[in-house]
Amino acid sequence: MKHRLIREQQLNCDRATAWKFFSSANNLSEITPKDMNFVVLTAMENDEIYEGMLIDYYVSPLFGIKMKWQTEIIKVDFQRSFIDFQKKGPYKIWHHHHEFISNEKGVLMKDTVDYELPLGFLGEIAHAVFVKKKLEYIFDYRYAVLEKMFNKK
Repeated sequence: MKHRLIREQQLNCDRATAWKFFSSANNLSEITPKDMNFVVLTAMENDEIYEGMLIDYYVSPLFGIKMKWQTEIIKVDFQRSFIDFQKKGPYKIWHHHHEFISNEKGVLMKDTVDYELPLGFLGEIAHAVFVKKKLEYIFDYRYAVLEKMFNKK
């Protein structure tokens, strides 16, 4: 069964600044909870993302178990949006659409994650018991960090 997580956050910066930060995989560990042990493995000479780009990570999503995760950037609309899609990892499907919408206050950042767990019925039980809560925790953490980075008064 497919699930969707949608989050929005107003950032007090221009779209170019938001794009530069979020399109760099090197910044992901800054906005990921430390207990996830998130490490970007792909060496990136510059922060320019492009369609077809593969990014490898280590992550410990549950019980400290280290897993490899690989995403591919499948669509880029420069300074407006990009999509990363899981090639290898814990999900059956992971499709993350990042949008950056300019407005009078700066940039509205919107994340839409469509995902599905493996193992059918067992995956749905896992989703109900802990996966949904874990994803909410990750995005709540990200929200708090981004508030401090972009919206401090």
